[in-house]
Amino acid sequence: MIKWAGWIITLCGTAHTLGALTVEKAARHAGTWFSGGLWSEDFAAMSPAGSAYWLSLASFGIPLILVGLTVLWLDRRGITPPAFIAWTLGAWTVVDAVVLPFTPWPLFALACALLLIGARRARRDDPASKAGLRRA
Repeated sequence: MIKWAGWIITLCGTAHTLGALTVEKAARHAGTWFSGGLWSEDFAAMSPAGSAYWLSLASFGIPLILVGLTVLWLDRRGITPPAFIAWTLGAWTVVDAVVLPFTPWPLFALACALLLIGARRARRDDPASKAGLRRA
């Protein structure tokens, strides 16, 4: 379950970032981004290059990739990811579902549920937790 959650999170972050750069054509503004064209950008009156930057490279996509890969890394080592990852992503997913209902928030809800269920099962199956011992 934890592995599936990690893959879902990684896939969503990758799809968002690559989709913004290619399908939404944000990458065409890279020249402006790397030449200092956004240094005096006004958030209230954002330019197309500024919007493209915040949609792609400065969006949640890259951090989601890192969270998903971290979950996968932990799972490969037999370490249960902390529940706060699922709870934080879950809270963010609820906000996303309310603000933008036509986003892939159900995938994030699924990933959060898988993480929480996987963490609970790992705790249940851990002999140290049954004996009341703390893990080192």
